[in-house]
Amino acid sequence: MARIDGVLLPNTKRIEYALTSVFGVGLKSSRDILNKVKINFDKRVRDLTDGDIVAIQREIADSYRTEGDLRKVIMLDIKRLQEIGSYRGLRHKASLPVRGQRTKTNARTRKPGKRVAVAGKKKAPRK
Repeated sequence: MARIDGVLLPNTKRIEYALTSVFGVGLKSSRDILNKVKINFDKRVRDLTDGDIVAIQREIADSYRTEGDLRKVIMLDIKRLQEIGSYRGLRHKASLPVRGQRTKTNARTRKPGKRVAVAGKKKAPRK
């Protein structure tokens, strides 16, 4: 198994899709990385040589912010928005949708205190 940025890539997947399991690398970024290091998209992770893995690691480290560093930057950005009192910061603080979605009917997973009923399961009757 290949390990990139502390993430084990699944052996049976094609490398272009396996790289997307690294936080901060999407399909477009994955394809850009593989084009730059000249590796075929159809290659499976188990077929990569050690040189290929090192080249991919080096390219990701040089050009992209991933995993812990990216998570830290995102958290600091949210914290900054909350501290300056922006609308987006207030929405983050209140655990409400940030990007203009409606909250009257949807937003069940985002709204605090709202419990989503499981389909086919009845609540116990109150006594």
